[in-house]
Amino acid sequence: MAASNKAVLGPLVGAVDQGTSSTRFLVFNSKTAELLSHHQVEIKQEFPREGWVEQDPKEILHSVYECIEKTCEKLGQLNIDISNIKAIGVSNQRETTVVWDKITGEPLYNAVVWLDLRTQSTVESLSKRIPGNNNFVKSKTGLPLSTYFSAVKLRWLLDNVRKVQKAVEEKRALFGTIDSWLIWSLTGGVNGGVHCTDVTNASRTMLFNIHSLEWDKQLCEFFGIPMEILPNVRSSSEIYGLMKAGALEGVPISGCLGDQSAALVGQMCFQIGQAKNTYGTGCFLLCNTGHKCVFSDHGLLTTVAYKLGRDKPVYYALEGSVAIAGAVIRWLRDNLGIIKTSEEIEKLAKEVGTSYGCYFVPAFSGLYAPYWEPSARGIICGLTQFTNKCHIAFAALEAVCFQTREILDAMNRDCGIPLSHLQVDGGMTSNKILMQLQADILYIPVVKPSMPETTALGAAMAAGAAEGVGVWSLEPEDLSAVTMERFEPQINAEESEIRYSTWKKAVMKSMGWVTTQSPESGDPSIFCSLPLGFFIVSSMVMLIGARYISGIP
Repeated sequence: MAASNKAVLGPLVGAVDQGTSSTRFLVFNSKTAELLSHHQVEIKQEFPREGWVEQDPKEILHSVYECIEKTCEKLGQLNIDISNIKAIGVSNQRETTVVWDKITGEPLYNAVVWLDLRTQSTVESLSKRIPGNNNFVKSKTGLPLSTYFSAVKLRWLLDNVRKVQKAVEEKRALFGTIDSWLIWSLTGGVNGGVHCTDVTNASRTMLFNIHSLEWDKQLCEFFGIPMEILPNVRSSSEIYGLMKAGALEGVPISGCLGDQSAALVGQMCFQIGQAKNTYGTGCFLLCNTGHKCVFSDHGLLTTVAYKLGRDKPVYYALEGSVAIAGAVIRWLRDNLGIIKTSEEIEKLAKEVGTSYGCYFVPAFSGLYAPYWEPSARGIICGLTQFTNKCHIAFAALEAVCFQTREILDAMNRDCGIPLSHLQVDGGMTSNKILMQLQADILYIPVVKPSMPETTALGAAMAAGAAEGVGVWSLEPEDLSAVTMERFEPQINAEESEIRYSTWKKAVMKSMGWVTTQSPESGDPSIFCSLPLGFFIVSSMVMLIGARYISGIP
């Protein structure tokens, strides 16, 4: 009897949003794009050595099941029938690399996270083998040779983990980014799980030819990767398989996009020249370049934006990637302890309203776009006896904005058409101080949708629009209008430029800290990461000492 009283809302679509810091499952109304319910679980990151970042693939998978079950319970409490969920989309942290055993279903090593730096010497030795006049890696993939991408992480696993080597020799190994691991597991795992990925995630591995949209034999040979362990590449919107367990058993998984492509779709940037910036663990600015690959002269990546159906055309994007955005807030919370919750940073920054000449370059994993400088490490400079934790909090928020400005400048130079405004999304956009700072530093308006979950929304749209599902129309006239909050610049252009040029001076000082050996040897002393380990601590000790000498409590 209870079931007959459940609300009928029309077709619903679920989305798994598996990020670096957390996993979420969200359910949307396909007719209105309204978010009905969601559940979130934080994911642990492990740092076994300096520069290494790992996660447990089984923990990630369990978090997905937990989020799905809890969200379905919440929908039940809202009197919403979960049988109305017609499809599930998957959005994931990109480049993070997993190898597992297809016979046992067990991961053969922790997931090596996109931020991880252990492959620096691998990158250096591979770089020497690329002809100076023919960078076939970049021309085929759109990517610079960097620790960021999956191929070098996979190469490291093949070189260093005996369990991986043995499984490859015995034809038991499967490789994938997080989307592949999840889809394989959710569609049955060892009992017929589907081993696939989509074009957006494939384009981040450095093994995928973005022109032919296929795994590239020359690239696989260059990196020494056996092609039989790679997943099948599919479009971003088609039925891959059915859920084989849990509350949503039998529901098709029919959308798959790397998180930044998902946000581009969720922000409805379907026109050439439209751009969005997502503020998550890192910061990612993507500009839709249409059916044409645009190669950057200013440190940006060329990547696949989306392909919304097997027979639909592929769209490309220019991308600027910042390694550390929200992660700097987490660092202030977990490592320095100057805030207890991530939300507190807005309160601290508001107290002072300025960094008082303090600049923070959070190059914890080197610098990504537009520098691609692995030798950089984090610094806080411009400290005086007056500097306190509020100024450092403000400088951390400014750092996110300055890094975005560097990418936007590069994008404007590559595209030749300056953006009139910036569309933004991601967890950090709830911080109004950050959004206002971003408008001030870019000196253009920043536009934020009232529903910030655009990554999950993009995955849901792709899943709902898939052939055989057909509950979400992507026709422009059918897309729901989104209400926006707008932040206008409130400082003059001259002040904005002065602050930006000082930031660039600080960036130069962050470079060249790692000068000799690579993280792969595992000896923390070789990292020369004094700006984090020594200068921050010693500066704070000096500040505390100065306050004590001055009689300030």
